[in-house]
Amino acid sequence: MREPSPATKGTTFRLMYRSRDRVPPEDRADELADLFARARSNNQRRDITGALLVTGHWFVQVLEGEEAEVRSLFARIRRDARHDGVELLSEGRADERIFVHWSMARVAVDDSYIPLIAQISEVSPVETGGSTPEKSRLLDVMRAAVDEPSS
Repeated sequence: MREPSPATKGTTFRLMYRSRDRVPPEDRADELADLFARARSNNQRRDITGALLVTGHWFVQVLEGEEAEVRSLFARIRRDARHDGVELLSEGRADERIFVHWSMARVAVDDSYIPLIAQISEVSPVETGGSTPEKSRLLDVMRAAVDEPSS
């Protein structure tokens, strides 16, 4: 697995969005498995890291990387039929990546998360090395976004 490029201070671009999940419940397991497999592979190739919170009705995702790559991916996400009501929650420069070792992690609504190895052929938990206060804060913001009423 290729390690993400180390960010020079202030050169990481971070974007967070929320969208409504439009995947029919009967198709959700297969669709999400496909989404994670493709996202991990594509994100690793693009040097994008991040985390995705999936609830029964919402997606909340954080993407980190080079600004042009993150914006390009976000534009594709906005056109993806699995989402609607895509709402940009935050964007901007960051001193460093929060999810540096996560090509994509699935975040639970409770305090757990499952960082995943970036391999298209399998989904495997990896050692996290613990959480940082900034990572915990960002995960809390993601969870709070699904509790807010939609505009």
